[in-house]
Amino acid sequence: MSDGTDTPSELVRAAASAGLDVVAITDHDTTAGWEEAVGALPSGLTLIRGAELSCVSTAGNGRPISVHLLAYLFDPQAPALVEEQRRLRVERRERLQRMAVRMAADGLPIDPDEVMASLPADGAAGRPHLARALVEAGLVSTVSEAFDKYLGSGGSYYLRRADTPVKRAIAMIADAGGVAVLAHPWAYSRGPTVADDVIVELAEAGLSGVEVDHPDHDPGTRERLRKLAAELDLLTTGSSDYHGANKPTPIGAETTDPEVYERLVARANGRTPVRG
Repeated sequence: MSDGTDTPSELVRAAASAGLDVVAITDHDTTAGWEEAVGALPSGLTLIRGAELSCVSTAGNGRPISVHLLAYLFDPQAPALVEEQRRLRVERRERLQRMAVRMAADGLPIDPDEVMASLPADGAAGRPHLARALVEAGLVSTVSEAFDKYLGSGGSYYLRRADTPVKRAIAMIADAGGVAVLAHPWAYSRGPTVADDVIVELAEAGLSGVEVDHPDHDPGTRERLRKLAAELDLLTTGSSDYHGANKPTPIGAETTDPEVYERLVARANGRTPVRG
């Protein structure tokens, strides 16, 4: 219900077909896909309900950077989190529309009204929606190329969002009974990343884990991040960060160790896993 091409039903079926035992649904800034995913859950597959929050942090040098925070097994009715997700969804839609209007004004074959009409009614808008429009217009061949040429943080049409301060997001997730995990913290190919001391600060603020096994982390990065996590007693999760046709990585390419999974579930009291 945000930036993947599979519906929630297709997501859980793809997970089962890939032979996974457990899969998490973590749309950006929305829980709108939870009910459909639960309803379509194949027998034998366990679903972890979550979301990915758009946050802002310092890189370690005082410069603000965008970070993503995975929230697992939280109460979707927690007032502060509900309101913040609503604000972020509004912010995302307004930002996407402004970017589309700027493209159209510069003569690119993008219809802002069509782009906005293509968005899920109760989901979250994101740059991949605009990237798909660029692919369909023939300006680029892939979503990745659209980000490289137009939509990435260095692109001419990129606009910043007013994201949630990451420490505030960690506190909101904890108050909602959830578990906060920092997503792909050292994915250097995506741009600036947080320094070691920032992760230390976030651990002190209540961060429960870091995503170590991720397609954008090379072996050396994983080793260093795993060592830091051990020093801070942080959970080390893994995920393929599957986005359907929007990314080349297949579902199940990266996974979480079963023992880590059990520890993560034990820390949550907002929601429990659902088994098909």
